Amino acid sequence: MRKLFGTFGLGEKLCVLGRAKETYKKNTPTYDFSSRSKKLSEGVEKKSVHKETNMSLGYAEKLSYREDVGTVGMSEIFDPPDLLQQKIEELAMLIKKSKHLVVFTGAGISTSCGIPDFRGPKGVWTLQREGKGVPEASLPFHRAMPSVTHMALVELEKAGILKFLISQNVDSLHLRSGIPREKLSELHGNSFRELCPSCGAEYLRDFEVETIGMKETSRRCSDVNCGAKLRDTVLDWEDALPPKEMNLAEKHCRMADVVLCLGTSLQITPACNLPLRSIRGGGKVVIVNLQQTPKDKKANLVIHGFVDKVIAGVMHLLNLRIPPYVRVDLLQISLSQFSRSTEERYVKWTLRISSVHGQKAPLPFLESVEISFSDRPDLKTAILHKQPFQLKREMVKTRPLILVLKLNFGDGCGCPSTKIEFPVDFEIVTDGFNYDKDVILQKLNDRAIQEGCCGQYASIERKILTTPRSEVTVYAIATNIVSYDNLLGTSKASEIVPQSGGYMVKRLNEDTNGVETSLKRPKGC
Repeated sequence: MRKLFGTFGLGEKLCVLGRAKETYKKNTPTYDFSSRSKKLSEGVEKKSVHKETNMSLGYAEKLSYREDVGTVGMSEIFDPPDLLQQKIEELAMLIKKSKHLVVFTGAGISTSCGIPDFRGPKGVWTLQREGKGVPEASLPFHRAMPSVTHMALVELEKAGILKFLISQNVDSLHLRSGIPREKLSELHGNSFRELCPSCGAEYLRDFEVETIGMKETSRRCSDVNCGAKLRDTVLDWEDALPPKEMNLAEKHCRMADVVLCLGTSLQITPACNLPLRSIRGGGKVVIVNLQQTPKDKKANLVIHGFVDKVIAGVMHLLNLRIPPYVRVDLLQISLSQFSRSTEERYVKWTLRISSVHGQKAPLPFLESVEISFSDRPDLKTAILHKQPFQLKREMVKTRPLILVLKLNFGDGCGCPSTKIEFPVDFEIVTDGFNYDKDVILQKLNDRAIQEGCCGQYASIERKILTTPRSEVTVYAIATNIVSYDNLLGTSKASEIVPQSGGYMVKRLNEDTNGVETSLKRPKGC
């Protein structure tokens, strides 16, 4: 049996302890949040931002054109610091006393993640009405990381305070951050989720699904008893809200004693009327938004301020820590071998690095793969740029190999690369395994947090196939880590300054560039 190397290996990586308000990559644009004016970070050319625009705003561009999108471009309102602090304390007390808290979120909670909103001064529809192009985005859509608000909601759910979450957003950040699917209604769908219309199975992807309007996609249900064509889950203008999501949302709003609306203009019907369902049963409605909303007069408390500021202050008053976020991505490495019928001592083999979502699915977090042979200096390193990454070779069967796979990450990842050692012995039959995925991912998450680094990896599963003889191993890799602890040093919202474009992480020991060994911890980490 081949020895399993690197079950929890540390690849070549940089320590990237996440700190809000700090940039983790020189090629990531940042924004001046208070003035809403774009400011590119040092060394960034505008053309690199335009390259990402289509990726980040795919949803907005795919929507059918509609002239009347409601009120847009409304001016922003900011409560004075003393009044804002008073309102934050009032909100914290409401949440503390709540028995059934429901949160209702809109695009405003994701602007600090680098995702433009729709109705703000620089929103998608605002610029559309002004005859301008879509706003520039600071990150690829699929690499957006949760904000302070997203992670605070995760902690509130784990603490048993948040009972249900209703979102109008399609960015998948609630699911990525850790909100359980059964406690979430995504009223307008999810750009990264596909649904089987036959058996109801859901598939959460790491890439943006290519269509909207609940159309058929290019993939099928993986259930052997089904195999139906999958559909996207994102609504277009004329699509009805999904009954399952809507019914759950209505149920919990009626049960709620507090409905907290965060970053939403409350203009899109029928979703905007859901928070008011709580009023008949004695529930209270709280609205946190930078603009006025049509429902302000019916709310018990209206707060005009940055959502992240408000929520950070509330969490401090509740003595709750905002947990760090670790982004984990999956890939699979398959090795197939074919013996030559005329010459048994030689073997042809193919190594493929691909998505766990299918051979034709993209690996959006990988730019290239370098494959070297650590014990064979006579063999030249292969550099693969085209997906699916594939290497074919022929060599003597009796000589084992140790392949070193350097995975070069793309924009938005917290470290430039990691390395995986992949031992190969063509004469030994490898055993398969299937570890508990949740346990492995939790260990990987804990290790990344403990070490303040990303780049760790763990193997989850290996399948052995006989025709042709091949093995397929699934790996999980920590590709980002962000900490929000430094936002909780005060309960005064005026001292908490969020940054648009994301809560970025900082590279530590940037000059060390990691180490070459796969299984040892790099210096300074």
